[in-house]
Amino acid sequence: MISFVVALVLLVLGYVVYGKIVEKIFGPDDRPTPAVAKADGVDYIVMPSWKVFMIQFLNIAGTGPIFGAIMGAKFGPVAYLWIVFGCIFAGAVHDYLSGMLSIRHGGANLPDMVGTYLGKVTKQVMLVFSVLLLMMVGVVFVFSPAKILGGIWEPAFFVEQFGSYFFWIAVIFIYYIIATLLPIDKIIGKIYPLFAISLIFMALALMVVMFVKWPQIPELWQEFGNMGAEHFGAKSLIFPGLFITIACGAISGFHATQSPLMARCVKHEKQGRPIFYGAMITEGIVALIWASVAMYFFYQEPTPGYELVAGGKDALSDAPSVVNIMCKDWLGVAGGILAMLGVVAAPITSGDTAFRSARLIIADFLHFEQHSIRRRLSVCIPMFALAIALLVWQMSDIEGFNRIWNWFGWSNQTLSVFTLWTLTVYLVQNKKNYWITLIPALFMTTVCVTFLFVSPQAFNLPQTLSYAMGGIALAIAIIWFGVWKMRKAPSNLPPDGEA
Repeated sequence: MISFVVALVLLVLGYVVYGKIVEKIFGPDDRPTPAVAKADGVDYIVMPSWKVFMIQFLNIAGTGPIFGAIMGAKFGPVAYLWIVFGCIFAGAVHDYLSGMLSIRHGGANLPDMVGTYLGKVTKQVMLVFSVLLLMMVGVVFVFSPAKILGGIWEPAFFVEQFGSYFFWIAVIFIYYIIATLLPIDKIIGKIYPLFAISLIFMALALMVVMFVKWPQIPELWQEFGNMGAEHFGAKSLIFPGLFITIACGAISGFHATQSPLMARCVKHEKQGRPIFYGAMITEGIVALIWASVAMYFFYQEPTPGYELVAGGKDALSDAPSVVNIMCKDWLGVAGGILAMLGVVAAPITSGDTAFRSARLIIADFLHFEQHSIRRRLSVCIPMFALAIALLVWQMSDIEGFNRIWNWFGWSNQTLSVFTLWTLTVYLVQNKKNYWITLIPALFMTTVCVTFLFVSPQAFNLPQTLSYAMGGIALAIAIIWFGVWKMRKAPSNLPPDGEA
């Protein structure tokens, strides 16, 4: 528990100290934000800063910092290091700067920002890449809550006529369509803060129980290696496996697709640090708490938690079940309700904002205004048709969910690589301290390339060769950046990223 307490303190200090440094480097000012200058009553709407924070937190969190932290905790307390340093120096910087850059570019979405700084070809790649990622998020976060709800209750008529889970899948998709089409303040602005509060309350309640119980969980100085390999025979490597498994809670490219949604609702630039950097630090704290709860579940001494709680032995590889079991055991009836919100409502709310982001990205590319419902439908109908086809394939293939989830994990972190390089180019061209994004960009480039070569779902090359390929990618990235920085012509972009 000492490692947990130290990590918690470091995350708070990271917001107070490093967050202030990053804010000073960017330099927020009093220029009109897109929410004011481009108000349209649909996507560009000024909302109270506390509400924007809550929506941003739930948009980027969902169940990511819960499920990812639980799976990442199998590596042992080394997960603390990635959550703390990844969140402070990579994830929160990534989220803050991508959100602020969107504000400076009139609420621009991620592909447009990438195109501005990395070129038109990269923009086209990012357009396809980000839309596919968002579609995967939506599909992944349809089936899992539908399955949980179907296990509780489902109309017999629908089960007999269409099979299991059809009813809840239909209900969730109908909600997605409504939430994607309506102005952001009508549904998202009203219910998201409530779900965000419940997610935070659940994490804080578990933290209080941990301090009361003070379980004997592994400390960093006791177990620094891959505990999963020793205790569970896990084959995943700490590098790069840990850095792909724990994305939300450390750094996640998906966040850069969500920050522009809230960049269109911020009234003043100086609200950016608590909203963007602060939401990521909050997510890191949630991930830290769940990683500790999971370490109790997997590794408490002398008896691991899964032997002490009902149904624990059946949930060693099932993160949603761990959430349900631990909440019910530690928090009682209230915990069961909060767990339901966590494993059902949170993924659904991540899914609808994913589809909303996809709609806006496609609409910007096609130059379709989104003020009229007809134009919004013209984007949504083919988008949801494709999503339904992807969902049908996932359900028809017994390994469909795992395949989509594995590729989602890698795609998610690869998206963060593109975003970090975009931010680095922006900082260089505006003569700001670019090291705050260059170092995370180089690290995540190495992680993603190494994972692509070592993963059984991709090239499945030997570990040594995969590490060599990751090292080569790192060297190429350093050389490419150095040559570009020396040869680049004076920027013809508007000063300081103005649109």
